[in-house]
Amino acid sequence: MRKAYLEPTEIEALEGAAKCLRDKLLIRLLSHLGYRVSEVLGIKVSDIDFDRGTVTIKHLKTRTRLACPKCTTRLSKISRFCPGCGVEVQQVVIREKEHLKQRSLPVDQGSLDLVSEYIMESRTESENGNEFLFCIKRHRAWQIVKDCAAKVELPKIINGETGRVNNVSPHRLRDAFAVHAVRLAMTPATV
Repeated sequence: MRKAYLEPTEIEALEGAAKCLRDKLLIRLLSHLGYRVSEVLGIKVSDIDFDRGTVTIKHLKTRTRLACPKCTTRLSKISRFCPGCGVEVQQVVIREKEHLKQRSLPVDQGSLDLVSEYIMESRTESENGNEFLFCIKRHRAWQIVKDCAAKVELPKIINGETGRVNNVSPHRLRDAFAVHAVRLAMTPATV
C-alpha cells in the first residue's frame, strides 16, 4: 500500500517512541502546530500564552533587492540596462530588507501541559536574553524524528503524484498536520 502521509495513530506511536520529554514535546509540537522545524526550534518561552492557549511564531526572513546605482530603480537578476534611467548596469546595489511575519495558533491542553512540565523541569536554555524552549539544532531535530520512526518501524512516505519516496521527517509531520486539518474542515459538523 502506498502511503502519502502519516496517520494520527502513527504520529501517536512516533511520540510514544520518544526517549525523553524534549523529544516527545518536539514531535508533539511539529505534528499539532504544522510549523516548520526551524520555527519550532525558535519558540521562546515568551511566545507561549498559557492563558489564551496559543503559540506565536515570529519568522524573520531577509529579502534581497537589486537596485540601479544611479537612480535606485529596482532591477531583475539579469538586467543589463536600468528601466528607470536607461544606463547600462555593470554593478548593482544590493539592498537587504528584513521582513517579519508572525502567526499564532491555538494549542490543545495536552500539549500545553507537556510544555509546562518541560519548562518546570528547567529544560529551556537562555541565549541573548531569550529563553528558548529547545536548545538543539535543526539536524538533531531531524535525527530525533528519524530515530523514533525507526523504533516503531513506520514505513516510508510515497508522494502519489511524483512517486518520490521520503523518510519520516519533521516536514512529513507538517504535511500530516495539513492533511488532517483539511479532513477535519471537510467533516460535516454533527449537532
